[in-house]
Amino acid sequence: MGLAPSPEEPPAGPWRVEPLAHVARTLLGAPDPGRGRPRIVAVDGRSGGGKTTFATRLAAEVPAAAVVHTDDVAWHHARFDWAALLVAGVLDPVRRGESVAFRPPAWEARSRPGAVEVAGGLDLVIVEGVGAGRAQTATLMDAIVWVQSDAAAARERGIERDGGDEAARRHWDEWASEEDPFLARDRPWERAGVVVAGTPVLPHDPGTEVVVARAFERWS
Repeated sequence: MGLAPSPEEPPAGPWRVEPLAHVARTLLGAPDPGRGRPRIVAVDGRSGGGKTTFATRLAAEVPAAAVVHTDDVAWHHARFDWAALLVAGVLDPVRRGESVAFRPPAWEARSRPGAVEVAGGLDLVIVEGVGAGRAQTATLMDAIVWVQSDAAAARERGIERDGGDEAARRHWDEWASEEDPFLARDRPWERAGVVVAGTPVLPHDPGTEVVVARAFERWS
């Protein structure tokens, strides 16, 4: 019994069920970042693999938390070449203890309303998206979570999310043609302190529990 990730990604394990509250406390228990700033946690994983779901659940466990989606930073910019925007527009000011109201260049050029916002005085900022734990930004994160998923299940879930039709399948294949080689080169799972099952095979309560692999020894 297990899940089958993409070929270049080693299967994690053994899997175990943990209370989500415990995972949240452990991530918040990473070394104190100082300077009155929040801890910054990257939630990385493959498309359709459950990153957003886990990031949302994690944020709900911490009263003063925010989620930044890399898709918003990358919007009409590039699928994966957005690290400089994330650093300058979000990570650097958050690490200085400042609030963020970042409008990436494509937002201005295309008159998209609003901004990528992070309030001041938070305890936790979660950066969620494919490549959130990439090598270019890893040193700016206090912890990295890799969401491992069954490759076939993630594909079908992602296609269904995007409409489930032939156009959605073409879009998935176009995206995968960039995502797969990017992740094969960067290998963000090797920098993760904990691995979460995005397509879990163990019975658990999805409201209060999460299926994880690898001990939390980095912060013990």
